[in-house]
Amino acid sequence: MADHSDYKPGHMDIRVQEKTFDNFMWFVSRGAVLVICILIFMALVNA
Repeated sequence: MADHSDYKPGHMDIRVQEKTFDNFMWFVSRGAVLVICILIFMALVNA
């Protein structure tokens, strides 16, 4: 098992994880808006 004796809670650099999560949330929110717009368009043209 790995030795984690040098680990200090709250001192990890999480900037990369935060940027990844921000990008993921941007993609998901834009994707949801796109799907809703497509569904509205389909309803308007009786697809």
